[in-house]
Formats: sequence, C-alpha cells, structure tokens
Amino acid sequence: MSDRYENPLCKRYASKEMQAIFSDNNKYSTWRKLWIALAESQKELGLDISDEQIAIMKSHINDINYDTVQRYESETRHDVMAHILAYGELCPAAKPIIHLGATSCYVGDNTDIIIQKSALRQIKKLLLNTISKLYDFADKYKDLPCLAFTHFQAAQPTTVGKRAALWIQDLLFDLEHLNFVSGNLKLLGCKGTTGTAASFLALFDGDKEKVKLLEQKIAAKLNFGDASETGLSYDISGQTYSRKVDFYISSVLSGIAQSAYKFSNDIRLLSHMKEVDEPFESGQVGSSAMAYKRNPMRSERIASLARYVTVNTLNSALTASLQWFERTLDDSANRRITIPETFLCVDAILMLYTNITGGLTVYPNRIKNNLAEELPFMATENILMHCVKKGGDRQTLHERLRFHSVEAAKKIKLEGAENDLLARIASDTSFNLSPDELDNLLNADNFTGMAVTQTNEFLTKVKAILDENKALLGIEINILV
Repeated sequence: MSDRYENPLCKRYASKEMQAIFSDNNKYSTWRKLWIALAESQKELGLDISDEQIAIMKSHINDINYDTVQRYESETRHDVMAHILAYGELCPAAKPIIHLGATSCYVGDNTDIIIQKSALRQIKKLLLNTISKLYDFADKYKDLPCLAFTHFQAAQPTTVGKRAALWIQDLLFDLEHLNFVSGNLKLLGCKGTTGTAASFLALFDGDKEKVKLLEQKIAAKLNFGDASETGLSYDISGQTYSRKVDFYISSVLSGIAQSAYKFSNDIRLLSHMKEVDEPFESGQVGSSAMAYKRNPMRSERIASLARYVTVNTLNSALTASLQWFERTLDDSANRRITIPETFLCVDAILMLYTNITGGLTVYPNRIKNNLAEELPFMATENILMHCVKKGGDRQTLHERLRFHSVEAAKKIKLEGAENDLLARIASDTSFNLSPDELDNLLNADNFTGMAVTQTNEFLTKVKAILDENKALLGIEINILV
C-alpha cells in the first residue's frame, strides 16, 4: 500500500522465511496449537473433555477468522480474549473448554519462545552458510600475501586467507553462543496468573503431580522434549517467563551483528584500497551523479542494519530490568516491535554477508602493488640482520637505514614520489648488497610468519563444523535491492 507506512525490513531486506516465522498466521495458529495441547493434556489427566471437542479444535488450527477477531478485540480491548472468542465461534462444541485454567501468557509467552527458537534455527542455517562461503574464500586465498594493518597503518604482512579466518572466528563464537542459548530455551509452561499454578491445582482437586505432568505433556506436544522428562519448562516464573531470556537471545543476535559489522568495515576499507570489490551487477548504478563509482553499498547496508541490532539489544536489557514483581504490561508493546525486527535485521545481515563473500572479486596485482609500496620499510630489519651476518657493523648500518628511510618517506609525503628506499640501499656501499640478495630479502612470503600454517590448521577445524552441519548448507540467497 502506497498510502501508509510499510516496514522496510519486510519490503526490502528480510527473507520470506523469516517473515513467515513472525507472521500473524504462524503466531495465532501456534496459539491454537497450545490450546489444543492444553485440552489434550487435561483430558489425558482426567478432566471431562471429549475427543469431539479436540477434533473440532484441530480442524480449525489454520483458518484464522481475522474479521471476527477484530470485532471482538474492538469490544474487549484484549487480543487473547478476542482470539478465544473467535476460535470458539469456529468450534462451538469446544468453546467451554478453550483456555481452561490458563492466563493470556500461556499462549503469548509460550508462543514467543516457540517462534524465537524457530527463528534461531533459521539464523543458525544462515550463519553456517556464511561460514561456508568464508571457508571457501579463506582456503582459496590463504597463500596470497597482503598488507596487514594496526591503527590502519601498514604493519607486518598477513595473507588474504588469514584475514578471512579472523572473520570466520568471530562467527564461530556467535555459533557457539547461539547453540548454547537455543539449546537451553524452555517453555513458560502453564503456571497461571502469578506463576503459582493455583488455577490448575484447583482443576485437579489439589493433585500436585497432575499439575506437574500437565506442563510436561504440553511441552512434549510442542516438541520441547519427551513427556516423561522434567525441566522442559522454566521451574520458576511469575505470570511471564523472565525477560532475561529475551535479552540472552538478543545478545546472540547482537553478537552476529557485531561480527558482520566488523567484516563490512574491512570490506569497505579494502574496496577503497581497490584490493577487493563486492558483487556488482552489470546494470547496477553506483552513484546517480558519478557514473564511474562502484560503492560497497551491500557492506554499507550491513553496517546500517547491524548498528540498529546492536542498539536494539538495549531494549531487551531495559525490559528485563524494569519488570515489576510477577508481571507488568509495559513490556508488551516494546517486545512486539523489538523481537521480530531484531531477527528480521539479522536475517537480512547474514543474507548480505553470504552474498558478498560468495561474490567477492579479489585483485591480486593491486594487493601486490600495495604491499610492494610498503615492504621496503618492513624489510629494513631483515636487511640489517643479513648485512651484519656478512660482517657489517650493526650500529653503522642501523644509522644508514634510519637516514635512508626518513629521506624516502619525506619524498613520498612531500613530493608524491615513488618509494626509492631500495634504490638508496642498493647504491649505498655500506650494505654491499647484490640485486639478487635484495630480491630474496624482499620476498613477501618471508614476512607473513605462520599465517598460512595457522589458516590451514584453523580451516581443518572449520571444515569439521561444516561437515557436522552439512544438512543446513546450500541455501539460495536472493538480495532484492
């Protein structure tokens, strides 16, 4: 619709899969599945609920009567009550037992956990595919020497693949964090108005074991474990599950955003140095004014979205901090926006990350030239040691190197001249170096240390992780804009 605001995350950036996870259809059909699980479990534990009542509820899981819901919500000003009444119209025989003993958070909070767990599975899939693309990139360029930087000043060289290994390592930290948080998610369960399960205890005539079994059965029906297991729901809660859970989930997403942000900044800097280009379609326009430009706009978009995610984590932190006693409603409107949008952002970020990594163009000659421009300064220590071994005086040679380095740097900065340090050293008889000796001392491979070995050993570990998760690899990424 052009006459009202539409969320750009859905219109431009996030995948259909993630949008479907947070869709109304998924949310409200999950509410109905929870009501069915509640009724089935109550029947199994002896309450007077018929198979016919459960059957009619099951027959209307997905046909959400939104018009009826809207009518009831305008009257009741209560979204859960509106859905109970609308579901009851579709299932008149079951109307008396829908939501029996439960409070709104039974469907609201349990659904939030179910949806976020599903969304984390989608994020894990995207994360692994990004790591897979980076693995291929790092393996391909593990031997290509390049300038490394500290403080964005030229420092000891590394390799292109080793730099990519740094990006992978950050994502592996994120994967480990995601697995831990997702693996420890539990349902709220069915603990009633203030978390004491008083209403259910009354339904079961004071039978505490049945109240405990009710939670286990519901969790099992929602695929959170086996009905014989305990600990499928949080042991203690108020009316809601602790909002610290949302913070832990958002911290996973923030971590991924931080990793992607760092990568995107590196790509933007390397693009400026003309060492790499992110994917650029044949008809793509870099600038409406400057036709020659190939702006790294996908990396810039990662940075933009990642900034939003990182800041948004504060919402979850504040919500967890500001809850009153057993529950308060000042979390509701915030969470309706914060949780979906954070997931949608990270979904978009990882699709961009995977797309960029899979389509990066590397320019080895430019990398070699940039390295050659700085390498003479880095080679001075090697030159000094080599000439001392040949019988030269260390202090005299050090002073000559200092003098030539200062003069060469001065000409580069003041006159825009080429780096003539090597020519100066070659013509200085104090060093007594042949052209072949200088060439050997300037071999870039001599300056990258353990970079190739480190990368090879690291990639072996990465490969094991990818093999372990191979069923999640190979998704198609489609960047719309």
